[in-house]
Amino acid sequence: MNSKTLFVAFSTQKGGVGKTTFTVLAASYLHYLKGYNIAVVDCDYPQHSITAMRKRDSELVNSNQHYKLLAYNQFKALNKKAYPILCATSGDAITIASEYIKNHANEIDIVFFDLPGTVNSEGVIGSLASMDYIFTPITADRVVLESTLSFAMTINNLLVQNNEFNLKGLHLFWNQVDKRERTNLYEVYEKTISDLELKLMTTYIPDTKRYKKELFGEKPSIFRSTLFPADKRLMRGSNLEDLITEIGFIIKL
Repeated sequence: MNSKTLFVAFSTQKGGVGKTTFTVLAASYLHYLKGYNIAVVDCDYPQHSITAMRKRDSELVNSNQHYKLLAYNQFKALNKKAYPILCATSGDAITIASEYIKNHANEIDIVFFDLPGTVNSEGVIGSLASMDYIFTPITADRVVLESTLSFAMTINNLLVQNNEFNLKGLHLFWNQVDKRERTNLYEVYEKTISDLELKLMTTYIPDTKRYKKELFGEKPSIFRSTLFPADKRLMRGSNLEDLITEIGFIIKL
């Protein structure tokens, strides 16, 4: 990979469609399985969901022998620590990320940003303008889709098509796809997306509860965690690996 650290965000102005989940899953997959050096900037004020998730993960690892041994073996094999999660506001996210990269001994390949779910929040547009790539989950709910397409068109017109900014592209992908739904519904939506000249990824994410599965209990399989990658058994049928592979191709990993 080239020496420039990439700034990447899963971003949308509609809550509950998976931007925080995909930030964690992509960061953990690339850092723990693929060997990239990743950092995450959590600027989703006030909940700071990823910071809270790391706290839960750490507490469970420290109190559970199974997870403690799993973590020990993982980090010994990797010969590196868990990726850092930096708390920030939308306004100072880029400054905090840049300072961390500058002062960190090892090269950081990708910084993932978890930004607030509205472009009206202070500093959000400025942070989005500093991204290299934005990935936006969409669902086949009409209200969610209309809101998301409005967000995507705004970012595309203001930032992607403006050579003054770093942003190379915004890419939409389907999330929470129910296979029982009529396929022509997606065909109609995809024609609208194409007519708006927005980019739609080929990978879709099925509607499955595993995307909400965190560390819990004695020895369950792991899916969403800031300290471990998703369990390979749970990745089957989730399309997560396909999604990250497609993202890797887009951002030229």
